Amino acid sequence: MERKTFKILFFIKKTRVSKNGEVPVLLRVTVNGLRAETSVNLKVNPDLWHAPTGRTLGTDAKSEELNNTLDTIKLKVMKIHREMEFDGVRVTAKAVIEKYQGKDEKSQITLLKVFKDHNERCAMLAGKDMSPATVERYQTCYRHTQEFIRDSFGKDDISLEEVNHKFIVDYEFFLKTKRNCCHNTATKYLKNFKKIIRIALANEWMKKDPFANIRFHLDEVEPDFLEDHEIKKIMDKPIKIERLAVVRDTFIFCCFTGLAFSDVKGLKREHLAMDNNGALWIRKRRQKTNNMCNIPLLDIPKQILERYKNHPNCIKNATLLPVPCNQKMNAYLKEIADICGIEKELTTHCRRHSYATSVCLANGVTIENVAKMLGHSDTKMTRHYARVLDKSIMRDMTNVNAKFSMQ
Repeated sequence: MERKTFKILFFIKKTRVSKNGEVPVLLRVTVNGLRAETSVNLKVNPDLWHAPTGRTLGTDAKSEELNNTLDTIKLKVMKIHREMEFDGVRVTAKAVIEKYQGKDEKSQITLLKVFKDHNERCAMLAGKDMSPATVERYQTCYRHTQEFIRDSFGKDDISLEEVNHKFIVDYEFFLKTKRNCCHNTATKYLKNFKKIIRIALANEWMKKDPFANIRFHLDEVEPDFLEDHEIKKIMDKPIKIERLAVVRDTFIFCCFTGLAFSDVKGLKREHLAMDNNGALWIRKRRQKTNNMCNIPLLDIPKQILERYKNHPNCIKNATLLPVPCNQKMNAYLKEIADICGIEKELTTHCRRHSYATSVCLANGVTIENVAKMLGHSDTKMTRHYARVLDKSIMRDMTNVNAKFSMQ
């Protein structure tokens, strides 16, 4: 069996004397008789250097600090050697030195590089295997991670080895404080980030999972929805400002169709279909899940579509409604809420809950049919949208009361 040797030696370069009389300390690694050298960015008084031990003999604080640093470097090099042997990597003096210097192939793979490569692949799959909204969420998560690294490490990027349990804990704190994310939003970003870590672990670029022993949980939330009288209040409010009128009409359209923002923004003529009875339907696959939505078009959304059929933006983009970006929608909805005296927070997703609860379930539509119209694969998700209104309870109990009163 071939005998393997490994030696670490510190020595000084006496020919390179600085102005203060100190000389540089170098590291030499020898593996099976072959050696490689590098500077360790330390200097020492050559008169105090003890070559047999590779240490300085000085007793002052500076000498003690230098010796401690040399001990730390030696331990690091020994750890590198052990890890290379454990991983079955061919161990050479040059390879050990390059890994110590951070020049080995694995150390060149940085966190944001892996994240960026992932996002570029996702962008190519947008509209195919991945919804544009998911792609955008990963891009936002990338920007948050980039900002966190700059804020916490003072660097543009870090090695994967620097991502540990503390990194995850500090990142969550950063999202909740500096980025002002609520618990659920921060948790969703961490779940996105965890996928990047899974990629690094799968490719053996990382040894330890920084998410080990970290469990995610989402807080139960009760999103706002509008009752029928509130929807009517918004519908009947005269609005002369065009940008607000467009947003109000888009909001009402979704209150009577249940379409999510990305789906109504991409709604086109091809998504309208007429059945054998002459009824008009929206038949469209959801961008988020690719599930088919089958939604009968009621009179109110029909009137809104008719109102915008010749709108310049609709003609230009070949869409049925001139929907602005999500950020503008939510901002303008706050103005509309103030104008109409609605105290609830109006958002683009509020209308989907309003459709499920006030328009459908409150009027006797079965939860199975609501699931079909919302594009849910089963009723489990639909129940998240379902609310029990007082008028529904009163209607049912009135029937009960009538039944017993007749006896």
